[in-house]
Amino acid sequence: MPARRVKVEVFDDDGNKITISFEGQVTREKVLQLLDIVQLMGGARASASGIKQSFSDLSKIEKVKRIISRDFPVGWFTSRELQDTYENSLNEPIGLSTVSTYLSRLSSYGFLIRRGSAAKRRYRVNRSSLIRKEQLIEP
Repeated sequence: MPARRVKVEVFDDDGNKITISFEGQVTREKVLQLLDIVQLMGGARASASGIKQSFSDLSKIEKVKRIISRDFPVGWFTSRELQDTYENSLNEPIGLSTVSTYLSRLSSYGFLIRRGSAAKRRYRVNRSSLIRKEQLIEP
């Protein structure tokens, strides 16, 4: 596997720019560790109560989408992993069939990439859909 590079840049509340670069074998775990470092340095703040408050007015599919963006930004995940993360994060039950339905919809909308047979299905965020979204937001 060729070496890859990940660069994370964020601004803290004081306007300071934090830049962290990683080059080598990039895995989901290593990217999540980088994001943890950024959060520890004050670049990103989120508390469990803040998560619940910000999610309370959303529909279930929007909650699923936000959890995917937050907890599975890179790498592949299963519907079971998403179900566990959803229930642990929001302290709210969600059926596996509901998760599977939403994942199928998000895949058909282009937000997710799907691979594998029905028994071994995995998903990941479609990075090109994120780029398009960012381009629409920025002037």
